[in-house]
Amino acid sequence: MTDKGPGRNTILASQLRNDSGEDMQTEAEGQSKEYWSSSISQVTDRKVYVRGYDLEDLIGQIPFTAAIFLLIRGRVPTPQEVRVLDAVLSGVLDYALEKPGTVAARYAVSANPSMAIGMSAACMSVGKHTLATEDTGRFILNSHTEYLNSGLALEDFAAAKVESMRQAKERIPGLGHPVFKTIDPRGERLKLIAVSEGLWGEPACVYEAVHKAFTKLPGKSEIPINDVGVMAAILLGLGFTPEEGTGIAVLSTLPGVIAHVSEELTSGKPIRVVPREWAAYDQTTNRNFEADRVKAGWTNSAASETV
Repeated sequence: MTDKGPGRNTILASQLRNDSGEDMQTEAEGQSKEYWSSSISQVTDRKVYVRGYDLEDLIGQIPFTAAIFLLIRGRVPTPQEVRVLDAVLSGVLDYALEKPGTVAARYAVSANPSMAIGMSAACMSVGKHTLATEDTGRFILNSHTEYLNSGLALEDFAAAKVESMRQAKERIPGLGHPVFKTIDPRGERLKLIAVSEGLWGEPACVYEAVHKAFTKLPGKSEIPINDVGVMAAILLGLGFTPEEGTGIAVLSTLPGVIAHVSEELTSGKPIRVVPREWAAYDQTTNRNFEADRVKAGWTNSAASETV
């Protein structure tokens, strides 16, 4: 029997009912009646299709990095794109116990020994201050558009952009690192690979120009574009959206998270806490509750009425 391709097992919006059993009309007239629509993958009784390709044809024929690109972007990548994306996926990997997500993961599994729990805790620690590339990605896209519309030379635009942000007390995302000064070696390596493969685009060059103008400010000369900033620029050049960039950045750290969670699960140290000697508690321990209760207006009769 030959496979007849993807089936259509859908839920109609008109089949949804409210608590009283009445039909709920959730689709505007003329719109699709399908509850969900997706072009990512489809499943039949005999086959799994990924972006329209038979999964069996993909297995063993493309590397995992190419499969990631195919799933997210919807097309087969070039070898150059795979090399650059593969470099990005290896650009962070792990940062010892100096990454909040790693520490969160190990604390979590010390109480709830589960790989999935640890990975979830690490993912939930990604955001504006660590690993997420989307703010930088949006800044790069917007800056590039502003440059194209400005009619200025790149150096002049960058200087004006930095001055405008300085006046507004706005922060340029993707800059600075607590350890690396002037150059983040991981970001520099990633850029070299992207340039060699012809995937360091004009938006990335505009971002570099803004950074260069920023470093001319007093006290800013040693602040580099960090690894997240470079990753954001490269991922845009590969065609990923800022939001997709954050997802890929998270994916790049998950092998390290798995290693840390596995190590924690075998450490034999359940329920990790912050040791008392590592913490400072600024509240006193000898407050007079009875006096403060009366001062706040409580009486014995008022207290008894609330019980």
